[in-house]
Amino acid sequence: MTDIIVKETPSLEGIVKAPPSKSFTHRAFIASTLSPGVSVIKDPLICDDTLATLDACRMLGAKIRQKEAGIFEIQGRSKPLTPEDVINCRDSASTIRFLTPVCALAEGISVLTGGESLRRRPIGPLLDAMRQLGIRCYSTRGDGCPPVVVFGGGIKGGRASIRGDVSSQFVSGLLFATPMAQGDTDIEMTTALESKPYVEITMSILRSHGIEVEADPDFRSFHVPCDQRYAPSNHMIEGDYSSAAFLLAAAAITDSKIRVTNLREDSLQGDRIIVSLLKKMGVKMGVGKNFVEVEGAETHLQPFDADLRDNPDLVPVCAAVACFAYGRSVIRGVKRLRFKESDRVAALLGELTKMGVKIRFVNDAIEIESDGRPHGADLSSHDDHRIAMACIVSALGAEGKSVIRGVECINKSYPNFVTDIISLGAEIVER
Repeated sequence: MTDIIVKETPSLEGIVKAPPSKSFTHRAFIASTLSPGVSVIKDPLICDDTLATLDACRMLGAKIRQKEAGIFEIQGRSKPLTPEDVINCRDSASTIRFLTPVCALAEGISVLTGGESLRRRPIGPLLDAMRQLGIRCYSTRGDGCPPVVVFGGGIKGGRASIRGDVSSQFVSGLLFATPMAQGDTDIEMTTALESKPYVEITMSILRSHGIEVEADPDFRSFHVPCDQRYAPSNHMIEGDYSSAAFLLAAAAITDSKIRVTNLREDSLQGDRIIVSLLKKMGVKMGVGKNFVEVEGAETHLQPFDADLRDNPDLVPVCAAVACFAYGRSVIRGVKRLRFKESDRVAALLGELTKMGVKIRFVNDAIEIESDGRPHGADLSSHDDHRIAMACIVSALGAEGKSVIRGVECINKSYPNFVTDIISLGAEIVER
């Protein structure tokens, strides 16, 4: 376990390049694996989660090589191979949820599992939908969580219904696999789809590989024509707003001036709303074609009321910023956070309370009451990358110093976060 000491930092300054998008990287790797021919992926994010996807794609028959720094070539296949061993998805929910339906396209039997955290995360609704499409599959423990077994031989197609309020990754997984089904597929949502921007990213990647999917405007239903064939496509992976949000938040609470590059103004990423949220709090923001900058903030950040059901990855960082607003902030649509790498609702309540902030969970919302002056504390990452980064951001503006325990989990999504924040002037030392 790696612990760090974070001291109150008066100001940050400088320019940092946002890390590549994890969401785009996962999807580009998988679509390229399903495309016979060579696809080139430039500047993908290399972290624990995306390495899990790369290893899984190799097991499904993709030939992958790093041509040079930041450039990967993927030789895909028209049909996945049956993996020779169990696919270990580590702690990457994206990997197992995207590839479980894809494994049905192989001839034999596939087994997918992961780390302790992943084995607690639900996949039952996806397995139910797959069975409706003629796929034999089950959770080995019968609890709707990994490990899972998938019997191959193809996908019949037909009609499947699935909840939309557990994980949009279930829908993305079905959209990757069903274009190669024997019959057309219709996917109906039994509840409103949450995290819609992530499905939009999936559909964008599919289009680039020649795959067409029809969706109604509200994403309550999807129609996938059968017998489609993936075509190779090249990708330049854009920067990640979910990760960059922590840099922007750190600047906001320390009244600093920083610029984060590699962020597309026209991105499909839903988490780009961090810019408008910070503006509402009184942070002076500048936005260019390929950058976002913080230019300082009002004396007191303003409290906010936001519904983040489409942007769950922003909840930890927004909760951190809310601690420095004078008054009551409300973050709505957070119930799904109980089934992430940790129970993020419980983790945020526990850690931010240590800093003297009044925080509670009521009716699918986190309410935060603060005088804008949290104090340093001994904090735990809960082995969750976004909780760890939220604790670091909070500690930068808190009075005194804080200890954050177990920060190595940041490697799951943003391995260079601590290095980048130090380059901006943060006072952080490893204990």
